[in-house]
Amino acid sequence: MNKIQKKFIEISKYLSYVLRHEPHAIDLQLDVEGWADIDSLISCSLKHGRVLDRITIHAVVMTNDKQRFILSEDLQRIRAVQGHSLSSVQRTYKEETPPLTLYHGTATRFLGSIFQNGLNAGTRHHVHLSSDSTTAVNVGKRHGKPVVLEIQALKMHEAGFKFFMAENNIWLTDSIPIEFIKVIDEPIH
Repeated sequence: MNKIQKKFIEISKYLSYVLRHEPHAIDLQLDVEGWADIDSLISCSLKHGRVLDRITIHAVVMTNDKQRFILSEDLQRIRAVQGHSLSSVQRTYKEETPPLTLYHGTATRFLGSIFQNGLNAGTRHHVHLSSDSTTAVNVGKRHGKPVVLEIQALKMHEAGFKFFMAENNIWLTDSIPIEFIKVIDEPIH
């Protein structure tokens, strides 16, 4: 990994922090859909010791492998695609019919709680799901020894649960009861 890639990863983490969880840490204002004015992001960041510019922000958005951010059509605003924990942000997503199964990556240490309480969004607004198990494994690795859960998404939908898809093709739902969850992979080392 070269210096520029490392810098972009660091900026991506920073943007995730301020656009998903703590905009007030730099006195940044987000609207109800999570949009921040890019000029405000730049000036608020500078006041708190972080130098950003439009070119770098645009490059981070365009090269982020997880497509965590999106720019407005006029390129004046930025927002996190999903993953918000702020009560002031209430993103609207179009309801979609999910495929037969979706996947959730987690760590083995959370399985006891999951099979007692189901999957819940916790501090975030939604439970995040992927359409492939490889993505789920990679998500699980971030939290410890990974395990992949198969979610019977279409059965959930038919039972009245709502599913949404974010701009980066991540599926979202409010919660997943135990009866729709199955472990499909042994923990990966």
